[in-house]
Amino acid sequence: MTDKFDKTPADEPPAGSSVSKEDAVAAHPEQIKAIPVRHYGRWVSGVIVLGLLGWLAYAFSQGDIRWATIGDYLFDDRIIQGALNTILISVLSMAIGLVLGIVFAVMRLSKNPVTGAVAWLYIWFFRGTPVYVQLLLWFNLALIFPILNIGFYKDEMVDVMTPFLVALLGLGLNEGAYMAEIVRAGIQSVDEGQTEASHALGMPTGKTMRRVVLPQAMRVIVPPTGNEFINLLKTSSLVSAVQYTDLLRAATNIGSTSFAIMEMLIVASIWYLALTSVFSVGQYYVERYYARGSLRQLPPTPWQRVKANLLSLQSPRGV
Repeated sequence: MTDKFDKTPADEPPAGSSVSKEDAVAAHPEQIKAIPVRHYGRWVSGVIVLGLLGWLAYAFSQGDIRWATIGDYLFDDRIIQGALNTILISVLSMAIGLVLGIVFAVMRLSKNPVTGAVAWLYIWFFRGTPVYVQLLLWFNLALIFPILNIGFYKDEMVDVMTPFLVALLGLGLNEGAYMAEIVRAGIQSVDEGQTEASHALGMPTGKTMRRVVLPQAMRVIVPPTGNEFINLLKTSSLVSAVQYTDLLRAATNIGSTSFAIMEMLIVASIWYLALTSVFSVGQYYVERYYARGSLRQLPPTPWQRVKANLLSLQSPRGV
């Protein structure tokens, strides 16, 4: 018995039809199997890069480096204290730079020619001179002003300008000049209609800046600010020149007494890499937070992508 649900194959014409088999095949061609283009150059370049990395690792393994010494001093109390000092001076300097950046950015955008000129002069000087030179100027300020006398306070400048204060002023004031340009760019990215609408509602200029302009400008300000902090974390190694015991100075002090100079520099490099990596993760989530107003749907975080991949591997195929 013939099943009423039996179907005629697509490549054969139905019984009694005048359509030939060749016409049926032409009407229903076979599915084309696409073969991806083979990029042999990618494989060759990958092998070359892996070979160079292997050669570099072999060269370091054959060098006169006492790897056991690196492990012994990696978590030394002096190294950990130096790392904490580096974090402290970097965070405080960034806070000073952020406050100064907002103030001088507003001053430069002001219609007052005096405040605008002062802000431009500050940015011009601190961006135009190396931070190392600025640190040395603050460190040797007693050569110009031996006594600090501001009326209600008087003391010798060498006692006032401690290594910590020198490092804080040198890094903070220099960072303020760069942050001023970043904040200025963020403020100018906000449409002028926002300010005009706020003034039409009777909001004063200061309140408009705090409540309307700056919250919208944060989306533009945050990414370069995070990069500036990462850069500041590494630039803080220059404060070892003004006797401040940061991570680099702690490592060099140990290296000079233990005759393990190269090993201690590697220890310092490992700590700098660890610190910048941790703060880079924090920067990612801060940028993600301020991107909520510009994206309809936030992209998944790395951890969310890992979880999604694991779930896809655990689910049965074909489902």
